[in-house]
This record gives sequence, structure tokens and C-alpha cells, in this order.
Amino acid sequence: MNLAISGHHVAVTPALRQYITGKLERIRRHFDQVIDVNVIVSVDKLVQKAEINLHVPGRDLFAECSGPDLYAAIDELIDKLDRQVAKYKAQRFGFAHEAIKHQDAVEAVGSE
Repeated sequence: MNLAISGHHVAVTPALRQYITGKLERIRRHFDQVIDVNVIVSVDKLVQKAEINLHVPGRDLFAECSGPDLYAAIDELIDKLDRQVAKYKAQRFGFAHEAIKHQDAVEAVGSE
């Protein structure tokens, strides 16, 4: 997984980098085929914003969140991205299991 963290009008400190990578472990725990991750944190006056572009096989997932606190925005952002990854994983891998179950049921009915 390639990880790029950049800041716009905010310094990306080692503590912030460690916080983001720690939160991204939750995504990798659910789906380990992540190719590329781009994280951008920015500050505009009183609004602090975080956005992630996640590249997985076959799709790019994007989420953004803003608020008065950067760490709260990152937490909410990871929640959004986790829901997107779970939905993508269900779409991509959920149908193979149904086909096998259906095939076994057809074979069982045909053998009687």
C-alpha cells in the first residue's frame, strides 16, 4: 500500500502522520487489497478539512469531511471510508457465494 499524506496550510507532523496511519489500519483490516492511498488535510480559516482518495482494484473510493477539529474530521472520514470499503467488498465478493449455494441446491433437486 502506497501512502501519501499532504497538508495544505497545515504542517503534517509525525504525530498527525501516526494518527492517520493508525486509523487506516482499520481499513486494511477489513480489505487488504488497497493499492494507493492519498490523504490531504487542509485548514481554511476555522474549517479544518480532511479527504482521502483510496485506489482499490477496479475502483477509486473518495471521502471528505470537515469540521472545527482536524482529529474529529479524520475520525468521521475513516468511518465514511470504512462503510464504502465494506459496500465495495460486498459487491465484489458477495455474489460468488450465492452462485455456489444456488448451484448446490440445483444439483440436490436434480439428483432426487
